[in-house]
Amino acid sequence: MRRALMVCGAVPAPAIALVAGAGQHPASPADLALPLAAAVAAVAVAASTAVRRRLRATRRTTPGGGLPGLPTLVSLDELDRRATRSLVATDDCVRTSREELGHAQRHLGHEAVQAQAEAVESAATELGLAFEARQRLDDGEGKARELLEEIVARCEAAGRRLDGEAAGFDLMRALEQTTGEALERTEARFREVAARVAEADGTLAGLRERFALSARLPVAGHDEQAKDRLIFAMTCLNRSRQAMDRAETGNAVVLLRAAEAAVDQAAVFLDGIARLASDLSRATAELPAALDSAEAGLAAARALLGTATVRADLRGRVAHGESVLAAVRGAPAGAAGAEDAQGTGSAGARDVGGRYDPVGALRRIEQATAGLDRASHRAPEGSRALGRLQRALVVARSTVGAASDRVTTRRGAVGREARTRLAEAERLLRRAENMDAPPVPTPAEALVDACAADTLARQAGQLAERDVRVHGTPYGEGLWTGGAVLGGILLDAAHRRGDRTGHPGDGGPASYGGPGTRGRRGGGGLFRPVRPQHPPGTAPPGTGSPEADPPGTGPASRGSAGPPPGP
Repeated sequence: MRRALMVCGAVPAPAIALVAGAGQHPASPADLALPLAAAVAAVAVAASTAVRRRLRATRRTTPGGGLPGLPTLVSLDELDRRATRSLVATDDCVRTSREELGHAQRHLGHEAVQAQAEAVESAATELGLAFEARQRLDDGEGKARELLEEIVARCEAAGRRLDGEAAGFDLMRALEQTTGEALERTEARFREVAARVAEADGTLAGLRERFALSARLPVAGHDEQAKDRLIFAMTCLNRSRQAMDRAETGNAVVLLRAAEAAVDQAAVFLDGIARLASDLSRATAELPAALDSAEAGLAAARALLGTATVRADLRGRVAHGESVLAAVRGAPAGAAGAEDAQGTGSAGARDVGGRYDPVGALRRIEQATAGLDRASHRAPEGSRALGRLQRALVVARSTVGAASDRVTTRRGAVGREARTRLAEAERLLRRAENMDAPPVPTPAEALVDACAADTLARQAGQLAERDVRVHGTPYGEGLWTGGAVLGGILLDAAHRRGDRTGHPGDGGPASYGGPGTRGRRGGGGLFRPVRPQHPPGTAPPGTGSPEADPPGTGPASRGSAGPPPGP
């Protein structure tokens, strides 16, 4: 009875009145029986009703509608979807905020936007922990509900931090008051990046002559994508100038922000080409030492064959190591076989033109050497471990950098899986590179982390490419925003959200801020396709051009042989 009273919280008034009235005058037991029975029945009904309500509230699978103060249980599938959306949206917010913050720092100085920079780093830390939780869940560790709730909570905290600084950031940049100056800075930056296109084309031509296709795949299409973003930026800059002439300051700022982001992405593509050329040169220089170290490891492993201290598969590991070294050296016996779906085939072998993949070669040598260590129960030590770590870091940095570029420049299409693998790869690479802050890993531990970072980064790149293929990039007559939507420069891609009433890019350019503020500069119809007016049966004046030769653009086309003309 006491438990029932605690649950229901109160006894119905009629029952109390009956019990109270029963004690005012002497009465026989028969006179009290009926009121007491009625009171007990009322209490029981109230308690039962309260318990049923509590159970319904705790078993509810849709948000809202529960009793005040009682928990609402969301289904695991819905929580998973919510966590996925939060991770992707927050990752986009952090990337975009960092990019626009860079513009403010270059113009205003780091101290002027210190609070906004701290907000970005705080949000990035929360996001990193959210990605760690997602990776643990994908690895089958921990309790699913707890990890998913942690992901959502951390992403919400990161978003709030950025949203809270968005208004102050806009006040500091004051684009509406300094549109002309900002436009001039962006035009200068455009010319600087556009001037690098010819150099990047020459670098790619040199890579094609020296290195195998597998070595060049990380930057496949980078030159064309850079030109696409520059053409988009050029058009936005021209339109921004025209909007200023019409005193349409708001539209001018929206177009300016889109141009800033597009120029940034073009620079990422060109930087990726230059970085890969440097990585391949560094890997080529490391190959002789890697081969010598691997030969020494093979000799030590052969000496252990037939002993009782090794695994039964050591002989097979030795044979595999010999074939890998032969393939890397370009011997015909080891040059057979193509790369498999995971990119782990004969990446080190020379192709029919004598070209090779030095990064892939270093990877295959380390994989073969690690297999020998496991089969012979040895761990790398001393200078041998340091040398292997140095080469593994060359490979991991190259792979992680390429995957990061792919996610950054295709983030309008890339989903949760690729981003999670990339975040984990970046975390492991930082840990492998750590030589100062405790705990400092041993060379053997850092070697494991570097190799794992390489593996995860390759997975991230493959998953990102899969997402891009599924998403597609809309190009066509008058449709000039396909690359900008793919790159996450323009928001509200309707074909991703299922809203067919809008158009990709209607949300305008992404800006500094969290989910609640990053789309504050709406695009309206500024980025809608414009159908050029030309006689039936004739070709349009410019493939991919947003209007019939807008002033200052000319008939620039996607993938033109040279950089677009300056605005």
